[in-house]
This record gives sequence, structure tokens and C-alpha cells, in this order.
Amino acid sequence: MGLIDTHTHLESFARHGTLAGALTRAHAAGVDAMITIGTAPDDWSLYRGLAEAHAADGFVRHTVGLHPCSVDAEWESAVAQIEACWSDAVDESRAGRRPALPVALGECGLDRFHLPKDAAEAEKIFAWQRAAFAAQLAIAKRLGCPVVVHSRGAFAECVVMIDASGVDWARVVFHCFTEGVAEMAELTRRGGFGSFTGILTYKTAENIQTAAKAQGLARFMLETDAPYLTPMPHRGKPNEPALVRHTAEFAAREVFGVSAEELARVSSENARRFFGL
Repeated sequence: MGLIDTHTHLESFARHGTLAGALTRAHAAGVDAMITIGTAPDDWSLYRGLAEAHAADGFVRHTVGLHPCSVDAEWESAVAQIEACWSDAVDESRAGRRPALPVALGECGLDRFHLPKDAAEAEKIFAWQRAAFAAQLAIAKRLGCPVVVHSRGAFAECVVMIDASGVDWARVVFHCFTEGVAEMAELTRRGGFGSFTGILTYKTAENIQTAAKAQGLARFMLETDAPYLTPMPHRGKPNEPALVRHTAEFAAREVFGVSAEELARVSSENARRFFGL
């Protein structure tokens, strides 16, 4: 089908020794490429290695970022390492090697859902999240790179911070978009994007389906967020990049009323353009 999974987490497959099988199944399912998303320094080197191993075919690309749920008191040390992931790759290229340049900064953002119940502790951690997000937005502005935003229970706050950062909204994607039409209008008015996971296929996701339709096929991008958010008809089982085709087929049939081939073509063109693949 020529699909691109714009947001997956291959660390879990590598940890369980199932990565080779997952990549093989993705190929067989018509996935042309996937982007494995950095969440903390622990996975950045793994993902760079995977991207370098697939430098010839571009099947695996990667990002670097500090996920809000990875933010702690040492967040500044982690964020201070991000920019070097770009500069080191450039230096290696000049030395004749084939490094894998990150295709975006992220995922980064704000997450109220996973904050502790203790109010004082939650306030402290959320303040760290805001500071880490602001610092990463400043780096993204300097680099001029795409930004993958994680927003859970904090959409308006993320929008305000991106507005204040001066980052080019045309280079911003809110991954796993689960808001409604009004929030999608805020993104599209600014030039930003929302990308969609298997949640789109759930019976309870009418508002998300409506938001996807409001954004339009011309701006639509797919993702799995594997190993999470498995699409129907496999909901309840672990997710993997191969299953992005179910979200694609549902979106083609139920949201946009186009062929699966057209959905794959347009969404993949959007992903290649946005991430510079």
C-alpha cells in the first residue's frame, strides 16, 4: 500500500527480541517507512543505530526528544544533549561516514494525565514539563526542524507555548490527535497538523473522526504509536507498525470515502513532505 507509520516506538520490540519480525511484517503489510520516536536519552542511540542500519532504504528513520513523562529533576541534562544529535551527524557526514540525521525533534510537550495525585508534586513536575518543552521548542526553532508534540490534557497550554516560541507552525504535528473539531481548527488556522492513530477506528471516536475529516485528506498523516493504541479489529492486542494498514483502510472507507490506494498515496506524500523523508 505504500504506507508510512509516522510515529512508533521500536524500543519495546528491541527489548523483547521481536524487532526483526515486526519489521518483516511491516514490509509485508505494505509499509514503506516508519519513524521511531525518541522519548529520552536511553532510546536515542538505539534509534540512531536502527536508522543507520536502514540508511540505504530509509525504512527506519528516527527522532530525538524528551517525552513529558520522561521529564524529572534532571531534565536539563537530557535536553542539553539534543542539539548534538544533529551537529554530530553533520560532523560524521563530513568525515565520510553515513550518519542518520534525526527527522524531527520530539516527542515533547505536556501531559497532565500521568501527573501524581498529590497536588504539590503534580505542580512541581508540570513546571518541569513546561520548562523542558520551552527549551526543546527553542532548539527546534534554531534547527528549523519539524516538532512532534505530545499533548494530553494540555492542548491549549501547548498551543500557547508554541505560539510564544516562534516555531514555524507548518513544522508542528500534534501526534495521536484526540481532540475535536474546534481544536483541529486552531491547528489548521496556524498551519499545524494532527496525525491519527488506531483510536480513529474505535466506535467511541466519532469526534476524532470528525476532526480528521475537518483537517482533510490533503493534510492527513497516519501513525501507530506502537506498541500502544492497536486499531480495530485487533484492539486489545499489542500494536505494531504492520497494523497501520487497518487505520489507513478505515480512514479511506469511513472518513474520506476514497480508495485505500489513494489514502496511502496522499498520506505518505504528506509524511514525506512534512518530515523531509
